[in-house]
Amino acid sequence: MEPSGGQRMERRQLEYFVAIVEHGGFTAAARALRVAQPSLSRAVGNLERDLGVTLFHRVGRRAVPSAAGEALAERARLVLRDLQALRAAARALGEGPVGRVDVAATSSSGLQPVVGIVAELRERHPGVTVSVSSAASAAEVVAMVAQGRCEAGVCGSAARPTGHGLTAHYLRDEEFLLVSPPGTGPAGGGTVRPEELRGMRFVTTGPNTAVRDLFERLSATVGELTVAAEVADRGIVLPMVLEGVGAALMPDGWAGLARRAGAAVHRFAPPERIAQWLVHRGGPLTSAGQAFVDTTLARTADRAPGAE
Repeated sequence: MEPSGGQRMERRQLEYFVAIVEHGGFTAAARALRVAQPSLSRAVGNLERDLGVTLFHRVGRRAVPSAAGEALAERARLVLRDLQALRAAARALGEGPVGRVDVAATSSSGLQPVVGIVAELRERHPGVTVSVSSAASAAEVVAMVAQGRCEAGVCGSAARPTGHGLTAHYLRDEEFLLVSPPGTGPAGGGTVRPEELRGMRFVTTGPNTAVRDLFERLSATVGELTVAAEVADRGIVLPMVLEGVGAALMPDGWAGLARRAGAAVHRFAPPERIAQWLVHRGGPLTSAGQAFVDTTLARTADRAPGAE
């Protein structure tokens, strides 16, 4: 897709274009960017003329990307990321890592290790700000990074995330736990065997999540597991458990909070685990993005078995 007539595609045009895609219309994008809507419309109109294609279809008050617009949106995000990386690299020569890094994370990974990484990053590089976007699944994390919506991502996946020009680093094995209402759950200490779940009611997340996949596997193996409630927002799983709606399968990052809230927490015997990964683009990162990646990998190495 080459500009016609020798015109140059400007960074501001790409920023305006991506904002319209992200916000679903010119009015919302102008408000988010704090620019006049006529200026936004003029810049995008110039971009459409330069490229010789229609980038948006107007449907009511919404601006829906055309096929060409959808193709350009992904590339535009990556171009803007690269430009940001170049500017940040130049500033970092004199100031150290500065700026903002956008990170995608599933809810369990957002709790741990991302919370710990942000705290450590704050100590090492106070000029770096982390913005965390929630994702429902590992596939969504990968898509958000591949499309340039986020610079890095943390997620749990049984297989190493591959493709899209991404680099994946193994971080640790995340362990799933049984969390049940106060005073309930299997007897016999802090461990539970899968067959002891038979007849229990569960609060679970929706399809295509690691927790739901584990529930379905245990249900097929053990039988007589009932879904008491299915939620999209994982943040309300623990409150539902505490209210007695049912038990839940939760990643180990929630263990401390669950215990402090009074829930009963059991480990599985044998343990139920899934690999946790850091993913990022294989190309240049912003100084903030590189600081996030370096801090994550250093933190993982410090906590590896046998590390002093």
